[in-house]
Amino acid sequence: MANNFRILTLNKIAHEGLKRFPAETYQVGADVEEPDAILVRSQAMHDLKIPDSVKAIARAGAGTNNIPVAAMSGRGVPVFNAAGANANAVKELVLAGMLLAARNVVPAMQFTAGLQGSDADLHKLVENGKKHYAGIELHGRTLGIIGLGSIGRLVADTALALGMRVYGYDPEITVEAAWNLSSQVKKAHSVEELLKHCDFVTLHVPLLDTTRGLINMQRLQATKAGCVLLNFSRDAIVDTDAVLVSLASRHLHSYVCDFPAQKLQGQPHVIALPHLGASTEEAEKNCAVMVVDQVREYLEHGNITNTVNFPMLVMPRESAFRLAIAHSNVPNMLGQISTTLARAGINIHNMMNKSRGDIAYTLTDNDSALPPAVIAQIAAIPGVLMVRDLTLYGFSSHG
Repeated sequence: MANNFRILTLNKIAHEGLKRFPAETYQVGADVEEPDAILVRSQAMHDLKIPDSVKAIARAGAGTNNIPVAAMSGRGVPVFNAAGANANAVKELVLAGMLLAARNVVPAMQFTAGLQGSDADLHKLVENGKKHYAGIELHGRTLGIIGLGSIGRLVADTALALGMRVYGYDPEITVEAAWNLSSQVKKAHSVEELLKHCDFVTLHVPLLDTTRGLINMQRLQATKAGCVLLNFSRDAIVDTDAVLVSLASRHLHSYVCDFPAQKLQGQPHVIALPHLGASTEEAEKNCAVMVVDQVREYLEHGNITNTVNFPMLVMPRESAFRLAIAHSNVPNMLGQISTTLARAGINIHNMMNKSRGDIAYTLTDNDSALPPAVIAQIAAIPGVLMVRDLTLYGFSSHG
């Protein structure tokens, strides 16, 4: 590789991921200056001065609310995430949350912890008190899943295996997700339709303007009486005040979430966990490995997978002389790029272009080296956000 790369880590990233950066071509650390890429977990970056050298940012997790994605898009910087890498960890915690609520485990434990006396006294108190904590079984109950991405699909499979009926709602479901979804999942045509059928409802959608306050007072009133609401997605997707009103009226049985809040402290029938959704050794390793591999593939070859702001584009190399260009998604960009290369006598061996919203991304494999002056001319085209020369020395298309 012609270049060495510098990677700044803003949080502790699992060693299993970081060791995938070759030591001979990558410098990695928390004090790296002028980095080519930044790896982050939870640190807020909105007020952070992000150096002009940064070509990519990767979040070792799913959500990217702590990253200034729009600003990075304007600079032609892709923001990668590890969507799906922590799916099993979250799925297992959702299952734990359903069981905690269904069997009244938390208040039962609190009751037991407060017992005093001899073993005979405890036995008598337990026999007299346990009737207050009788619960329900999951088998035969109905679960509603809002959001059928990687986590939602795993939750659905687990619930079906436990003998539950499952409804799903996701107007943005991808073709790939639909193919992987069990045919036993009943399709709900609206949030309201799902809520009225389900004993348990779990949320697995990103926090967007369209999902903020998704579960509000009106929708809680439409839920089946005695429903358990689970939120392991984002806190702002649920209107906390509306939940407390519904719990107080006993219309909602329980609220299980991963987001402690002052209003929820000490509230009966609230189980608030300290952001444990992806907090497993396995999930942290999976996330680190995924984002490191994505960053390497982008820095070395320009290929893009799993970003929140760029199109997916993967083009097998057919030349040592590759050019990567991020630009506005407007007419005649490809024409201007190819014309500039042609005028310089550069033949394009292969080209691929993809777009996503206002952003477009182009890779070209060329038959000869790209002079700095030509790269500068492409960078000067109005609408071009970023140009990278990805020349790979020693490359052979046959091995």
